[in-house]
Amino acid sequence: MGRMLTLYGWRAYAIPVLAVLTVLLIASSAGCNPFARTASTDVATSGADFGSRVPNPAAGTAPVGAPTGRISGPIPAAYELPAGGRYTPKGLNTWHVVPGTVAKFGKGTQQTFTYKIAVEDGMNMAALGGDQAFAAMVDNTLQNPQSWIHDTQIAFRRVDKGDSDFTISLTSPLTTRDACGYTIAAETSCYNPELSRVVLNEARWVRGAVAFQGDIRAYRQYQINHEVGHAIGYPDHVACPANGALAPIMMQQSFGVGNRDIFALDKSTQYNNNNVCKPNSWPYPGAS
Repeated sequence: MGRMLTLYGWRAYAIPVLAVLTVLLIASSAGCNPFARTASTDVATSGADFGSRVPNPAAGTAPVGAPTGRISGPIPAAYELPAGGRYTPKGLNTWHVVPGTVAKFGKGTQQTFTYKIAVEDGMNMAALGGDQAFAAMVDNTLQNPQSWIHDTQIAFRRVDKGDSDFTISLTSPLTTRDACGYTIAAETSCYNPELSRVVLNEARWVRGAVAFQGDIRAYRQYQINHEVGHAIGYPDHVACPANGALAPIMMQQSFGVGNRDIFALDKSTQYNNNNVCKPNSWPYPGAS
């Protein structure tokens, strides 16, 4: 090195740098970016299959997201409500808005959705930490960069007075059946456009789903993101795309993460295979 410095001076340092730059230039010319992540390793978008979005979902009368099919024979085990804590079977079928606002979050280049948070009257919220604990879970989930705001077209703003695009409501199971329908004997949640209400079933909030193996927090995040997905314009459910993949957020994970679980209810070809996914709570898992 001393001899090189004597002969070439500062150029002794430049030579290895130029050699590295030359290799990178050759790789780039060949269409290969050594720093680029491939699609399979892009954790921000893996599993991000939501179906087609309706940018301005119109109000209607039919609940979105609740099952409309029927099952002949016994209900699959994956549809059953796991054992766990107590919940209120039937509230008063009225709701109160939880006080609190949150400034706009997300870029919202196309649309900013306003939402309220509400709890059905007559439920024992003390066992769940109170109304504000429920509201904090909703806000924190939607503000997470793995949630819908990773899409720069979308933003949210929480209000507690006046009009809003929809209300995210914790609701007792029997009232949920009134709002979402009950075509199969399993607890579900939904988005009801007529009421502009995201209906989160308290039985599922407390017990979760078989596929989540007792991880109640992860299930609640899924429950929020999935039903809000319907409210912001994703009406369809999607299938597990490949064995071992993360389940898309718009898959009916309350009924399982295997396509055969859903095929018992929906005989469409997308479920007519043996793909089994891993449970997933987020529209954009791994985004930051």
